[in-house]
Amino acid sequence: MPYDAPKTPLHLRLNRDDDVIIALREIAAGTRLESEGVSAADKIPPGHKMATRAKAPGEPVRRYGQIIGFASAAIAPGQHVHTHNLEMRDFARDYAFGQDVRAVEPAADPATFMGIVRKDGRVATRNYIGVVSTVNCSAAVSKWVAEAFGGDALRDFPNVDGIVPLTHQTGCGMASTGEGIDVLRRTIAGYARHANFGGVLVIGLGCEANQMDALFFSEKLTEADLLKPLVIQQQGGAAKTVRAGIDAVKKMLPLANAVRRERVPASHITVGLQCGGSDGYSGITANPALGAAVDLLVRNGGTAILSETPEIYGAEHLLTRRAVSRAVGEKLIARIKWWEDYTARNKGEMNNNPSPGNKAGGLTTILEKSLGAVAKGGTTNLVDVYEYAEKVSAKGFVYMDTPGYDPVSATGQVAGGANLICFTTGRGSVYGCKPAPSIKLATNSRIYHHMVDDMDVNCGTIVEGGATVAEKGREIFELMLRVASGEKSKSEAQGFGADEFVPWQIGAVM
Repeated sequence: MPYDAPKTPLHLRLNRDDDVIIALREIAAGTRLESEGVSAADKIPPGHKMATRAKAPGEPVRRYGQIIGFASAAIAPGQHVHTHNLEMRDFARDYAFGQDVRAVEPAADPATFMGIVRKDGRVATRNYIGVVSTVNCSAAVSKWVAEAFGGDALRDFPNVDGIVPLTHQTGCGMASTGEGIDVLRRTIAGYARHANFGGVLVIGLGCEANQMDALFFSEKLTEADLLKPLVIQQQGGAAKTVRAGIDAVKKMLPLANAVRRERVPASHITVGLQCGGSDGYSGITANPALGAAVDLLVRNGGTAILSETPEIYGAEHLLTRRAVSRAVGEKLIARIKWWEDYTARNKGEMNNNPSPGNKAGGLTTILEKSLGAVAKGGTTNLVDVYEYAEKVSAKGFVYMDTPGYDPVSATGQVAGGANLICFTTGRGSVYGCKPAPSIKLATNSRIYHHMVDDMDVNCGTIVEGGATVAEKGREIFELMLRVASGEKSKSEAQGFGADEFVPWQIGAVM
């Protein structure tokens, strides 16, 4: 039976300067909206936009008080505003570096969670053993090693959350030096060092571009009891490597199991912020609610990583205004310019439209999606900008350059140290990200109830009058603390997380 939310208002105006309102329920053609002084000329689906002001071709159209596109045809009040009459164009943005920087007031009563403290002081939210392939050619062997520890194999090691195979589609057919291999090695090394891994086995083939010795040397990895390399060709084949891998993991298990959870400050939480399968509600409910949770985390000394550069494009000026220095703001703009060059040399463009699912949900241009997406980052200062999979060392709100494709983006965040992921969705993305637990935030009540086994938090109650953005942000923050303490998220309970390891593949496949 479809979810019925009788309390939901018919529409919402986000900013007095906006040229559109958002339908929260279907608006039938002919419906009079007295507060706007306009009647619907078309049927407006939920999450979609209706014009409240006339727009001539070429005129800008605003939502959130910001430009989301330009009229591609004449738009009359009451008409549906979408891909048929709204388009993307270039326009100047004022970066106003640091203009909105303000002091962050620390929490009066700092929050805590039950974390796993490693010997070197790092704090984990989970305790896995990872089996990571250097190349696709060692993927099957890596999976076979991990599969040997199914069933009751870990019964005597209750503090180990599982054995996770992390495989991928690259590692060869690429240059042995340069940007592409550097990113791959940085990503693998980030996982090898991740606090949520109690031990890691790295398996290579032997003749790939991503050579094991070069990986360990370039990333300053050192073989130890809880970090072991194996090379199939050196071991004498797949079967022998599987046996050696199983033996290596068996030796790691007692060491990895010798941990306990203890109360630690919330400052040890680093959360990666993601949105996927967005809709017209994303920038109204789940994204700003997650932003409110991020503000709480930052006040408690924690770290939040905003990413997906193609999906903040056109809204980057809202971030540069919060940059703690011009240098930090310029780092973000440098990544924007890199992407403009990257897409151009691949015969693409940054001014792309959202995905078909995004469009069906009411989002028309990348500007519109970007303006809603940056809301995940809350309101505190932007303290640093990182390249893909680079180790995040700053505390507070930071940015990491990643593609917009969610698995690739989150992989970079986890490689950088994220020990938790918060993922908003309005269309119903299902996702996990071992070794970091993933919390799913539904933008609307319909998708929450329709996919209740996948969604952890219903942010749709914000437009129904059941909660404010601040209240929902507090709910999300408290769930972060519980999940960081060991409570399983919905995606964890279903076993998501191993197949979503997707390093960013840059450059030609040769």
